[in-house]
Amino acid sequence: MPTLTLADLESLACRALAACGAVPPMAEATARALVAAEAAGQSGHGLSRVPQYAAFLRNGRADGAALPALIAERGGAALIDARNGLAYPALRLAVSEAARRAARHGVALIGVTNSHHAGAMGLPVAELARAHGLVALAFTNSPAAMPVPGGHRPLLGTNPIAAAFPRRAGSGGSDAEPLVIDLALSEVARGRIMLAAREGRAIPTGWAIDAAGQPTTDPEAALGGAMLAMGGTKGALLALLVELLCCALTGAAFGFEADSFFVEAGNRPRLGQALLAIDPGALAGRSMFLDRVETLVAAMLAGADGAAPGAVRLPGARRAALAGRAAAEGLVIPQALYDQLRALADAA
Repeated sequence: MPTLTLADLESLACRALAACGAVPPMAEATARALVAAEAAGQSGHGLSRVPQYAAFLRNGRADGAALPALIAERGGAALIDARNGLAYPALRLAVSEAARRAARHGVALIGVTNSHHAGAMGLPVAELARAHGLVALAFTNSPAAMPVPGGHRPLLGTNPIAAAFPRRAGSGGSDAEPLVIDLALSEVARGRIMLAAREGRAIPTGWAIDAAGQPTTDPEAALGGAMLAMGGTKGALLALLVELLCCALTGAAFGFEADSFFVEAGNRPRLGQALLAIDPGALAGRSMFLDRVETLVAAMLAGADGAAPGAVRLPGARRAALAGRAAAEGLVIPQALYDQLRALADAA
């Protein structure tokens, strides 16, 4: 399997997307985000998405010529129209607007409408925490996969939530990596059910229901039914909260109005994202905030006494370590994926 530098992988992914119709800002922003996710060990939102996005660009599910635009603003609030393009240029603009408005107003809420698959939501919040010292939260809805409480028809997406909290400078003088929390709201990723179906394995009860709304251990029946939210009703209500934040405020499409990303043909999803940024200096003060964060971190790590090594791990630490190693050593990618990316890039 080939090993490539992150810069080479970005260039390859960018060329592949451009060959399928993405304008340079879209191809570059998307390639950078996918490689960053791959480097952090989030391969489900990494380079394997390039062929999927390429298909969406070719069949019109995403507009490769779209450039995001700021269409509404008031104080710390703003709305960005992704114009049915891939999500990453709009998210890049959202990060910039969030940083600028939070610095001025103490808090900023940036919505994105008419958007697409947004990948690893931990990336934009980590950037706001690391580069700007802001507390940041990000939300996105996604095509319907889960029922509302008491229902059995998929209405809600798995609707990831991410948050990042900056940390105080360490003994070396540079800030410690922010705490980054990034999770989807389904009990498991749909990919695990698809893998079980391919391998003919049963799935645990509690992962999904069949089309009649009954619990199932049959992965094929689960794929024809609906995934279940983590934590049951509580997780489903969190998914509903994300749906309302990302769509009702922005005018974006709800999850049940967007066709699945697991098929190439379908509508333009018109999904929504929301990015909240908070300047700690506007509240108890930056110094107090950092003191409080480090007090909690110290208590968490102290709780590891007597536990197995690594039993207590700070959220985001593993991804940051993997990204650092990838930056220094490059990334190994499967030969089949490399060949696929080369074929797309060389088709230009």
